[in-house]
This record gives sequence, structure tokens and C-alpha cells, in this order.
Amino acid sequence: MATMRYVLLKDKESVSFVEMPASHAYQLSALNLRLHKEIDKLTADEVPALPYALAECDNVDLHDPSVSIVSGLAYINSLERDFAGIQEKSYPLISLLTEIRALQAQLEQWYEEFEEEQLG
Repeated sequence: MATMRYVLLKDKESVSFVEMPASHAYQLSALNLRLHKEIDKLTADEVPALPYALAECDNVDLHDPSVSIVSGLAYINSLERDFAGIQEKSYPLISLLTEIRALQAQLEQWYEEFEEEQLG
């Protein structure tokens, strides 16, 4: 069975947990910090809101139905769509998209190998 970690994300109105393979959770936290460092440099009119990564943990027992657990791949796919849709004029957005897509590819490969392992 795969070991999972959870990255706690907080935006203005809510918190959520992103379920990540333990081997990749730190990458999501680091990516989130990098995006926050660079997001203010974007000059586009429509920049997506980005939650803050607050913590990583090994187990989550939810007691509040308003809090959700999101698949890491679903989260990174949504993040990629949001950043790919930015109409940036001056900042080199491609470097941020490259980092997002690198983690996206790693997660796709991880989930593919995990599914093969479950079937085999």
C-alpha cells in the first residue's frame, strides 16, 4: 500500500487537504511557496487565487464536512489549467508553468505505476 501525505492548504474562505504520495508532498509545498513568491510579479488582469500551504501531515481524520481531501493529481491539473489560462504580458510565466507541469508529469507517472502495482 502506498504511503500518502497530506498538504494542508488555506485560502481566504476555506481549508483543504491535498493527498499526495509521500515522496512528492514536499514538492507540492515547495511549488506553492515558489508560486507565492512569484505571483505578485505577474501583470495579467486575471491571476488565479492561490491558497497557502500551511503544513504537511501523515494522517487526516476529518470532523468537519466543509473540509475536503483533494487528490494530488486533480489539484495539480487544476493548478496547471489556472496558470495556463493567464494572459501574461511581461513576466516569463513559462518558468512557473514548467515547474507545475514537471510535478504534474511525475504524479501522472506515480499514479500509473501505482495502478499497475494494484492490478499486478
